[in-house]
Amino acid sequence: MEAYFDNSATTRCSAGVRDIVVKAMTEDFGNPSAMHRKGVEAEQYIRRTSEILAGTLKVSPKEILYTSGGTESDNLAVFGAAQAGRRRGLHVITSAVEHPAVAQPMEALREQGYEVTVLPVDSRGVVRMDALEEALRPDTILVSVMYVNNETGSVMPVEQMGKQIHARSPQALFHVDAIQAFGKYRIYPRRTGIDLLSVSSHKIHGPKGCGFLYVRDGVRIRPQILGGGQQNGMRSGTDNVPGIAGLGEAAREAYEDFEEKTARLYALKERMAAGLETIPDVRVNGMPLPEAAPHILSITFPGIRSEVLLHALEERGIYVSAGSACASHKSRPSTTLTAMGLSTKEAQSAIRVSFSEENTPEEVDYTLEVLKELVPMLRRYSRH
Repeated sequence: MEAYFDNSATTRCSAGVRDIVVKAMTEDFGNPSAMHRKGVEAEQYIRRTSEILAGTLKVSPKEILYTSGGTESDNLAVFGAAQAGRRRGLHVITSAVEHPAVAQPMEALREQGYEVTVLPVDSRGVVRMDALEEALRPDTILVSVMYVNNETGSVMPVEQMGKQIHARSPQALFHVDAIQAFGKYRIYPRRTGIDLLSVSSHKIHGPKGCGFLYVRDGVRIRPQILGGGQQNGMRSGTDNVPGIAGLGEAAREAYEDFEEKTARLYALKERMAAGLETIPDVRVNGMPLPEAAPHILSITFPGIRSEVLLHALEERGIYVSAGSACASHKSRPSTTLTAMGLSTKEAQSAIRVSFSEENTPEEVDYTLEVLKELVPMLRRYSRH
């Protein structure tokens, strides 16, 4: 049996997404900036996706800005907002558990003279609201925090944060990295005070290399890619029509039968967590299951390095992650887990299991059987 449990890294494209991408690449392949019929046909794919996304978020289609994916969306939000707001202040805020696509731009801003406040998290991996309240100042121009942590599935109190930010620092923009949340939660930016929202296509069974940034009407950010003036000059470059078309179809499918899909994900996660309780000395990291996101499970297996367990599972056809896929080639322990209070050894013994609607209870049971066999054996081996 093969069991793919690395869906937070990437998902398989759905059949519907595949079909619309192929059609956009091979039949309606015109440049959407062209004025002839082929260009108009291509532009219709973009318009359809904008309407789908706007309907899902309850926003206007003109507030959707297409990018090459989550990293670009995060970079555009952080750099674009900080640069546009420079005259109003140089203070920006983020958290200790952000994805590198936010954390590294924040470090770059620090080198450029901005003051960066990094908010601590509690043992569940959730930003401390008292720390946010203390950090907000009149010269704060940007707060950037993720909705769902990509390693642990911990969920941030986004709505509460939005209210606090706009009450205490009215000129600050609130950016939310929703790359692990979109498709798993109903997100309404206007209701929750979100000014900028990042989303990636390939996390929801869409194609890689595409994403979007929601930019609230009236918000100014500075473009990072200049050239042909596409997307009202906010992100130049020929539009990725096949990717955008696939993103729209993936978003439509994600919110079709939404409650049923979410319930299935929670059931799979709870089944895995219950089975793990039968294995000695195993700990689930992050928020308690009912509060955490439905699709991510961070598990520490003390005494076993995560890469050893990962490859042992791979030999049995089970695919998991040792943390964030974007940082998995680095040897240092997860900054997310250490920020939550785990020791370096504990962080180096953690794996991430992430589910999608394609997973089955049988795959969960198979994985648990294999873990029950492997964990005692690998622990004996590691002691030698």
